[in-house]
Amino acid sequence: MRAQVKRLSVAAIFAVCLGSFTRADLAKQVDGIIGKSLQKRVKFSIHIIKADSGKTVYDHDAKELMIPASNMKLMVSATALKCLGSDYVYKTKIGLSGNTLVVIGSGDPLLGDEKTDAKYGREPSWIFKDIINALNRKGVEAIEDIVLDSSVFDDERVHPSWPAKDLNKWYACEVNGLNYNDNCVGIGARNIGGRVAVFIEPQTSFVTLINEIIPISQGASMIGTYRNRQPNKLTVRGKCKEDKYGPFDVAIEQPAGFFGFLLAEHLARAGIDAAGQIVEKPMDPAGDFTLLVEFRTHIKDCLARCNKNSLSLAAESLLKTVAANSNPDGKDGSWEKGRQQIAEYLSGLGIDKNQFHLDDGSGLSRQNELSANAITTVLSDIYKGGNWEFYRDTLAVGGEDGTIAKYFKEEKYKGKIRGKTGYISGVKSFSGIANTAGGDYIFSILANNANNLSRYTINDIAEAIIDSELDDDQ
Repeated sequence: MRAQVKRLSVAAIFAVCLGSFTRADLAKQVDGIIGKSLQKRVKFSIHIIKADSGKTVYDHDAKELMIPASNMKLMVSATALKCLGSDYVYKTKIGLSGNTLVVIGSGDPLLGDEKTDAKYGREPSWIFKDIINALNRKGVEAIEDIVLDSSVFDDERVHPSWPAKDLNKWYACEVNGLNYNDNCVGIGARNIGGRVAVFIEPQTSFVTLINEIIPISQGASMIGTYRNRQPNKLTVRGKCKEDKYGPFDVAIEQPAGFFGFLLAEHLARAGIDAAGQIVEKPMDPAGDFTLLVEFRTHIKDCLARCNKNSLSLAAESLLKTVAANSNPDGKDGSWEKGRQQIAEYLSGLGIDKNQFHLDDGSGLSRQNELSANAITTVLSDIYKGGNWEFYRDTLAVGGEDGTIAKYFKEEKYKGKIRGKTGYISGVKSFSGIANTAGGDYIFSILANNANNLSRYTINDIAEAIIDSELDDDQ
């Protein structure tokens, strides 16, 4: 018996020593990676913990505030899951109030989203076809006004911290209680016999295009769009050689009006007279409303577009949805109230207030600041809760999908690293989880003053987590 106890004690001591060796080896590898001469100007905040125990295995300025870029989306998606629950569903309702067609937005960021529609095998414009079919079943041949209720969110559609030069980009689109097609149109050009024509998808008169593209026969095509003082009047400039260039996404203004205008155009083509006005206003809760059709989007699809694909509209809509959900009437979701909800969640996890400063939900704002420790604490909370597998599946998978599909393609890494990337000028980030033979590791790597090599440095650190365990097994 004594000999057995002695053997067990030696084994236990050996296991402890081996674990210490692995942590020391990982620390040495990461220190070597970030110590490369080309990275000396780059500031890092790095935290790596063992997922099951929460114990730190590597810390480099883990509590220092850094601009997180799109890693901010992790804070939003985690808070949304916590506050709304894994069963939450966005419901956009279309119905009649007398002879007025009413659309009640829910803040759904994926209404008419191309990737989501493709996932479920839905053809473009299916939403309008469903509305028309519902009207036909009711025998409705004409309507008066189209009323758009987007009051689930407040009227601040553009965040004040977003750079003005980015506002026509897909990642800085307006945020509304009634969104459609990622609040973007696709714009492209065709060079037909030395004359350039521009086109727009979906086809609509809601947007006016001014064509200033020059046809070329040699050299590279390059086309851009520029806003004018008049909303949704875009000047298209550049050079075009190809038979078809684009389309590329351009953010529109007044998203609810965009949806209403498209709806009116589809009704007209279907022979349903819609001669009244398109009005954006809240519906009277006590008013007459007969539901015709309801469009639903599950929160998991929103979290996946937010985390896997870094869709900014998904992040900002989730933030404002959390805000609206906390209000007694379920309306007027705002950035301010959303920030409060995230701050309450982080503080409730014991994260000191000097480790986060919240501004927007997508990470486009440079006013956001997070520490690596704050991010790993949030991921650890989800990991130890009941929704980990649900949330894990919304993260990008190394070598397989999302924003890290082109990274981690080697067999020893592929499918074993999941996370959320981030990028704005001078900032690169990556946080998530690495699955190793010795268990799961949660990590957060934030780099400021970043350069073109910083993404590879960050990826090398994530790979080192797996490599340290592989070396230990050998």
